[in-house]
Amino acid sequence: MFSHFSNLPSMSVWGIFIASIFSTNTAFAQDRFAKVQITTQAIANNVYMLVGSGGNIGVSAGHDGILIIDDQYAPLAPKIQAALGELSSTQNTDEIVPVKYVINTHFHGDHVGGNAHFHDNNGATIFAHHNVRVRLLDNAALSQSSLPVVTYDNGISIHMNEDKLNVMHFAGHTDGDSVVLFEEANVLHTGDLFFNGLFPYVDLDNGGNVQAYIDSVNALITQIDEQTKIIPGHGPLATKADYQAFVSMMEATYNAVKSQKAQGMTLAEVLEIGVAEQYASYDWRFITEARWLATLYHSQ
Repeated sequence: MFSHFSNLPSMSVWGIFIASIFSTNTAFAQDRFAKVQITTQAIANNVYMLVGSGGNIGVSAGHDGILIIDDQYAPLAPKIQAALGELSSTQNTDEIVPVKYVINTHFHGDHVGGNAHFHDNNGATIFAHHNVRVRLLDNAALSQSSLPVVTYDNGISIHMNEDKLNVMHFAGHTDGDSVVLFEEANVLHTGDLFFNGLFPYVDLDNGGNVQAYIDSVNALITQIDEQTKIIPGHGPLATKADYQAFVSMMEATYNAVKSQKAQGMTLAEVLEIGVAEQYASYDWRFITEARWLATLYHSQ
């Protein structure tokens, strides 16, 4: 993504960093996550959102058991397990109900790091798009327990806790993205096809594509309504209006850079101009304004 510029880290370096934090044995991982707290937000019916460090976790918790969407970093798995135990106690049972199913929205370590824990300690079945398994197989540091065992092409439906969960494949962030739409609860978990209030990470080295990302978001917006509650991959719980504002930012900045590049501008010149003032607030520590512009520039 940024390997063309000395001041922007290559995605191979980022990949090494992500791989390194799968290990729970390093002092770095333990120190980094020691103070992280997992907070729980009730959304609708049997649906919850867990927030800690990494991608937001969606939860279906009810009489049929517990299903989670993504599971953050490996060192956080015990804390996530404890938070899920508290949820299960609200479902009129004295037992901690194990996680039956895990859905991975894509392969990045901040979304799949807990896979092995929930498989080994809960017997959870892991679902994901075919390409998630392919990408994870490339990481020699991962155990077999981390791998999805049920994979799909276009999607799959799961009937659980008085709801129908439509798991659908969309492109853009990577080549293996999935979103989950709870029909009865009217909740959408987008994975990293939504960074609420933030410039998104588009993983160009692993099948990500800005135009495909924009197209996917616009398609998803047609499937929801004003009452839909959205669990983004990162950022606070959102609404359809938030999602529309996000994709409008993407379209505006993408078209601006496309025009600038067509005029023969270099990346340095594009960076000097920057984004329009109303989008400056989307800058954050990982995808800064400069990194977002570089992504747009190399997507043309």
